[in-house]
This record gives sequence, structure tokens and C-alpha cells, in this order.
Amino acid sequence: MALDPVPKPIDTLTLRGAANAVALEDRAGTLSFGELEAGVGGIAHWLSEQGLGAGERVATWLPKTRTACLMPLAVPRAGLVHVPINPVLKRAQVAHILADSGARVLVTQAARIAALEPGDVPADCQMVTEEELGSSDGLPPSAADPDALAAILYTSGSTGRPKGVMLSHANLWLGAISVAHYLDIGSEDRVLGVLPLSFDYGQNQLFSTWAAGGRVIPLDYLTARDVVKAVGRHDVTSLAGVPPLWVQLLEAEWPAETAARLKRLTNSGGALTPRLVRRLRERFPQADLYPMYGLTEAFRSTYLEPSLVDAHPDSIGRAIPFAEIMVVRPDGGRAAPGEAGELVHAGPLVAQGYWRDAERTAQRFRPAPEFATSKGMAVWSGDTVVKDADGLLRFVGRDDEMIKSAGNRISPTEIEDAVLSGGEVSEAAAFGVSDERLGQAIVVVARGDGSGEPDLRERLRRELPSFMQPARYDWRSELPRNANGKLDRTALKASLSTVRAELVEAPSSAFAAVSEEERAFDKLRPNGEGLA
Repeated sequence: MALDPVPKPIDTLTLRGAANAVALEDRAGTLSFGELEAGVGGIAHWLSEQGLGAGERVATWLPKTRTACLMPLAVPRAGLVHVPINPVLKRAQVAHILADSGARVLVTQAARIAALEPGDVPADCQMVTEEELGSSDGLPPSAADPDALAAILYTSGSTGRPKGVMLSHANLWLGAISVAHYLDIGSEDRVLGVLPLSFDYGQNQLFSTWAAGGRVIPLDYLTARDVVKAVGRHDVTSLAGVPPLWVQLLEAEWPAETAARLKRLTNSGGALTPRLVRRLRERFPQADLYPMYGLTEAFRSTYLEPSLVDAHPDSIGRAIPFAEIMVVRPDGGRAAPGEAGELVHAGPLVAQGYWRDAERTAQRFRPAPEFATSKGMAVWSGDTVVKDADGLLRFVGRDDEMIKSAGNRISPTEIEDAVLSGGEVSEAAAFGVSDERLGQAIVVVARGDGSGEPDLRERLRRELPSFMQPARYDWRSELPRNANGKLDRTALKASLSTVRAELVEAPSSAFAAVSEEERAFDKLRPNGEGLA
């Protein structure tokens, strides 16, 4: 598709496909682009009658129902800001996001409302079920300022609770056009959406597919077999995943004719190992493989062209369209080929900062280097990369302490706070250790004799989603401290560097976009919408 650099209101994606072409397909049937436009307009009209001021926040806590797929367009059309909440999060995380965003409306399901407790939802936040939305009248496509705020996506940081990344119409629109262009998505493509819609790339699967006039099949899956069956049932041509999902999919049985249907595989949420690259190429020989690197603060930064994957399996590639990617030395100068430096992303895909958090915004969003072509603010990733003589980038390491497990970015501080909150442990530190299936497994080093571990595990199963559950506890009588009396995290991490975590609990839902609890919620929905 053409690479148009002019941003438009994100809700006008409904106009990109032929009116009678299929935009979305699920168990309930198909939804044409004409019906998509009518549905988005109807929800936007309902929202416009709720007495909300321009720019107020509307949160969704839903699995991949049709409503969940339409809300990212309907909310901005009404002049409001969409806040999608990962459906696997538990009430404490949901309460934090609602309070932090100042959401005035929460769109969810009756079963989820019943799971909340008094105080979880702010007093001025209206709770509605998805069945209550919609109107026979409809708002027409908007003429919103491309720089206006359209969405806040919550992502974990290395310290503290998740923070909201502010994305404009232009950020979302240009991200959709960029991805649709470099992936060469066409109107004939059928894209299986397995990633959470609260995840930047999961949401972009909707946007980039609709930008190309293609069809999205949203899927809440429990096992790899669910994905295999959906590929065959819906003649899927394009599949996006994260490394732990690829491990599961490679362990599943694939009928030859089903594997041959896939013509495009895209990876995000963690680096592919050379071994995974080799196995994917063997299992899906007719599919182009696109390794990618990105961060929510700038959406997507780089991709590796499929023709280069076999020769450069450890590369994260080059800049995507509309992104300027630089490797910067500590002194602010441009790193030479072969010299390690920080990856800095500039250009129109850079987000507007963190919601109501000027301090953390100033740390991550700083003026672009003097040598940058793109002026204004840039995202300083904190990740170390090296550019080779051919201009290809290789990921070296992460400067912060984020844990990357099952494709999720997890704050060690958030894990530690949860571990300590029940009183079973007096001191604890969380780390990620290398694990072939998860990427990283969560290990908690705690002071004590371990007698309270069963109660601790039982409590965390209630309070944290499956992907945040510690795989192992390392109990010690004393924890090392530094000269300031604080826990010596460097020494603790070094002591774990040669220890591989054995997964005491590795539920399949750690890899999936839906847990057993989600399936229970889904059974309460009419028509099973959202499950392909």
C-alpha cells in the first residue's frame, strides 16, 4: 500500500475498505467495513450523550468481543480518550489504572463488575456493560486534530506501577500505515489477532489490517491448539506472536495444509533466538518472517526484512517507515558502526509522554540528539544496541531491570510490592532469569525459612495475573546490603546469574491471551463473541 505521511483521525480507518468487504470475523459471523462504520458511529453517539467533556477517559476491560474491537475507534470519534485494560489483570491492577487515568466510564461485563470490590472504581466513574452501548443514530467520521490525544496505553516500568503512555491520533494513524506498508498487507489478507488489544501491537493489528482494507479475526485462545485450529478454520494468512507463543506453536501438531496457509509471521515482545528462527523457517517454509523491535513509547522502532533473516537471525533490522533510529554514545555523539550505544527513536511515532507523570516523562522523553534529522522530542530507550557496517542493528542488553516474561514487560517493583503486602515475607527482591519457554522466568529472593510459601502462592494466585506469578522462591536467612543499607540488588542478581529457574508452576495461561477465568467470563456472553 502507498506510504502516505499525512496523518488522519484514527476513527476514519473505517473508510479504508470497500463497504461490503469483510473487516472482522468471529463466531458471530462477519462484519463488513460498512457495518464497522455504522457500529463505531453508534457507540460514539451513545458516548456523546453521557455528559462527558472533551478529552475525558473511557476505559474498557473486555476480552476480544466485537465491542472491544470497535471501542479504539469509537471513543476517539466521540472526542474522548480510550484506555484499554488487559482482560487478564486482577482487580488491584484494574483499580490502579482506573484511578490513575481518571476514567469517567468503564465498559466491561456483568461478571467482571461482580469481581470488583467497593473502592475499586472511582465514585465518578460510570460502569456499563457492553450490551448497553450503541445507538440507532451515529456520529459521522471525525475531523479531529491529528495531535489530539486518542488513547492511553498502560505499560510496566522498571520502578513502580504501570504508567500510561499518551498516544495521539497521528501516532496511531501513522503506526497503522507504517506497519501495513512494510508488512505488505493487502485487502485479501486475513490477520489472526491473538495479542491483547491493550498491548500496542495487539491494537495495531486491528489498525494496520483495516488500513489495508483487510480482515481481522480476533481470538482469545487458551492453548496453542486453539491457534492452529483458527488458522485452518479462517484461512488465516498472517499471524503475530511473542517468543513464548512461538515455542508453544512449534510444539503443537500442524497439518501441512494449515501451516502452508500462513504467508506472514511477525514477532514482537522479545527477541527471537537463532534456534527459534531456524525452527519457524522449517515449520512454515512458505511464510515470510518479520522480527521486530519496539517499545510502547514509540510503538515500533525496527524490523528485519524477511530476505535477511536467515543470514542475520540475531538482528532487529532497520528503522520502520516514519521512524528515525539512532545509536547514541554516552557523550551524546553518534556511535560508529560496531560501537555500542543507546537506541534513540525520533520522529512522528514518538508518544506524547506519560499521563500525569512529568518526572518519568522527562527521564524517557528528551530532546533528540543534535545530529538527528527529526527535531523535537525523542524516546531514549535505555536499551543498548550495535549497528553493523550494513546498517543492521543488534540488541545487546537492557539498562533497566524490567522482566520480560511470556511477552509481557513486568515491573520487579510491582512483584515485590505484591509479595510483601500480605506479611508472609519481610524482605524480597524480584528478578528475571533466562528461561527457554518464557524468555525470562520470575524468581523472588526472600528472607525467611520458606514455611509461608504455600500461603504466599495461594494469595498471589488471587491477586496477580498468571504471567506475573513467580516461578520460584529463593529463601535466605539474610539478604546482602550495600553501603547505604539498601538491598544490594547487583549482588543478588549475580548470585542468580548461573541458576536456571525450574518452573514450579507453568500454567498454559501464562502464554495465552485468555485464562480459565477468562473462559468463565466468556461463557456468560451471548453468542460467544470474541472467540474465533
